[in-house]
Amino acid sequence: MTDSVLQRQTHSGAIADNSKVYQARIRNLIGKLAIATFLLMAVGSATRVMNAGLACPDWPLCYGQLVPTQQMNLQVFLEWFHRLDAMLIGFTTLALVGLCWWWRRSLPGWLPWVALLALSLVLVQGLLGGLTVTEMLRFDIVTAHLGTALLFFGLLLGMATCLQPYQGTGSASKLPWLAGLAALAIYVQSLLGALVGSRWALHQCLNASQLCTIMNSHLLGVVPATLLTLAVPVLAWRTPALHPTLRQLARWSVALVVLQILLGFATFHFHLQVEPLTVSHQAIGAALFGVLIVFAVLAARDRAAQAMIAD
Repeated sequence: MTDSVLQRQTHSGAIADNSKVYQARIRNLIGKLAIATFLLMAVGSATRVMNAGLACPDWPLCYGQLVPTQQMNLQVFLEWFHRLDAMLIGFTTLALVGLCWWWRRSLPGWLPWVALLALSLVLVQGLLGGLTVTEMLRFDIVTAHLGTALLFFGLLLGMATCLQPYQGTGSASKLPWLAGLAALAIYVQSLLGALVGSRWALHQCLNASQLCTIMNSHLLGVVPATLLTLAVPVLAWRTPALHPTLRQLARWSVALVVLQILLGFATFHFHLQVEPLTVSHQAIGAALFGVLIVFAVLAARDRAAQAMIAD
């Protein structure tokens, strides 16, 4: 009898250990995917501001080749590398789905399905990438292209954060909702920024008094996005016994939103003529969006811990 109990305990312990190992592997893979996606968005922004979106006139190849060595210059390289990174992300996401289903008995039940959702976003993103070229950088497709990339980026961060070992203090209260609203505001603001860039609304407004509504919408959108983002650290600092990780993320959100405003002012002042500023502006916006997503998910886990304590 004693041996039987010990065997069952040993078996259960082995299953638990395997589950931790598989979750850690999946989490690391998702983290690498998130980093690659962030870089992909930065390269995509550089491709747009350098007018390299049509440097490869065909799709999915570039000048009918996998590597257009004869036509290679900075613009062609940016567009070609953007496609290469996107392809690698697509295959890695496919591998992620396969691993999640293969190890599904050792993983949370939601994970394989969310991995499929991530793969569907990659497929949509690939379709939009092709249409961006074939439709000659049509502004609505370019904006949707960035919007889908941000959704994929946020989903990856949310998945990785859910798999991260974390012991909440049960003090998050309303922070998950506030951080979620702030992330939504930053997302909308990013889309408006993409619309301004894809339609060259700043130049059109300043030089010809056209498309000023689009530009002003982005400028006015700074106010709610900033207020909601700053409300997160304010409430975090006023929350006693908050987890140190949440406090650290709150500090990062303050630093990023201040940097984002400064970059936005500089980008506007130089009329989008300084490419590194424009690329940095979009990259910092994506980073701020990511920090708020991680904060919201961790705060939700913290709130769940509070509910468990109450029960």
